[in-house]
Amino acid sequence: MRQRFLPAILLLLALLSACAKPLPADRADYAGDWRGNGVSLLITPEGQVVYHRQEGGSTVSIDAPLKAFDGDDFEVGIGPLVTRFDVGQPPTEADGEWTMEVDGRMLRREDGEAPKAQGEIAT
Repeated sequence: MRQRFLPAILLLLALLSACAKPLPADRADYAGDWRGNGVSLLITPEGQVVYHRQEGGSTVSIDAPLKAFDGDDFEVGIGPLVTRFDVGQPPTEADGEWTMEVDGRMLRREDGEAPKAQGEIAT
């Protein structure tokens, strides 16, 4: 009985995940592959967020669209299932290295290139 509904549930999740909001131009610095202290956080310019945290024997994983920014913090999720990320330090560049503090953990951007606003052409 449950297996009959599985395709419908998967289709619904796929459609909802396509509802990501692109990063606003003033938040383009958030885009990138951020890592550090047992955390990986991928934020795409299209607004998709993929988060993994491993601590001790537990793992937390989130793969969801960006919903909104509240100050420097941001929320991701589908419908009423929302996770808020507390940004203690927004993306900052010093000597060619980008860092950001999220949920009390300092992360470094690993992709090594300057973020681009949605629609900006790479040169």
